[in-house]
Amino acid sequence: MTHQQAAPTVNGDTRTRPVLLIADPDEEIVEDLADALEREGVAVTNAPDGAQGLLQAGALQPDVVLAAATLPVIGAVDFVRAVRLARAVPVLLGVGEGNADQAVQALAAGAAACVARPYRVPELLPFIHAASPEQRDVLAAGSVELDVRAYQVRVDGRVVHLPLREFELLLYLMRNADRTVTREQIMRHVWHAGAGTSTNTIAVHVKRLRARLGDEDDQLIQTVRGVGYRLVTPGSTP
Repeated sequence: MTHQQAAPTVNGDTRTRPVLLIADPDEEIVEDLADALEREGVAVTNAPDGAQGLLQAGALQPDVVLAAATLPVIGAVDFVRAVRLARAVPVLLGVGEGNADQAVQALAAGAAACVARPYRVPELLPFIHAASPEQRDVLAAGSVELDVRAYQVRVDGRVVHLPLREFELLLYLMRNADRTVTREQIMRHVWHAGAGTSTNTIAVHVKRLRARLGDEDDQLIQTVRGVGYRLVTPGSTP
């Protein structure tokens, strides 16, 4: 069983519904969930194992990925790590009894949260709606507001003009708010450069970005020593 009615245009303006990729080997669980979510306006596609899930994650660019802790071929932890290295997309892990170890490891690998499996629609909808195309047009963190479509940033309501690279750096950090992103991830997703490229340029751009945003005490964009950076939203737990 494959729910493929779900794939609206990925890179065009016609993509208005949030797209969820479910990587789960249990056809019955997936079919029931997909039917319920499609009634809620969510486009759903699915993969029965981790290998096919990675292929679909790259091809469809879903807004949210949901993976079972019992994922075959490529296990859930490796799957989460691979998806998160490739794209800044929230990955949820479906867990049941006996999946505690996978949950801990998947969260360390970059999973956004663990949810109960069999899945519950009310538990999933907040994550899906938060990542929907309509919701992602404007991102906010404290006094900083970023308008994706307008390529505009405001601080306390005042427009702040950012060079393109700094805008893309801020966008990447805001889309991964309250998560630590490594220098290698930033180099890959913002500079589109491979391993081995000097990361000193990242430090320079972060310093300039902080200055433009008025982040003089490094409270918005924090340095995680030896790892990378984390953009912290008000009220979050370090």
